[in-house]
Amino acid sequence: MTPESIKEKIAVIALKRSVLIQLSNREDLGNLTIDVVQALEEINDLIADFQKTFPDLAIS
Repeated sequence: MTPESIKEKIAVIALKRSVLIQLSNREDLGNLTIDVVQALEEINDLIADFQKTFPDLAIS
């Protein structure tokens, strides 16, 4: 896997992050809110780790 191909995969995941943000604002999820928040944290960590590892490749 090249850094560029990893970047493309991370970008796809980052686009889906907005859906999780919308879900986290819903009040009717009950216990699923915990899972949504955890998924958001993991995506944020993934993006941060990518940026630390490949600082010259910006995620669009």
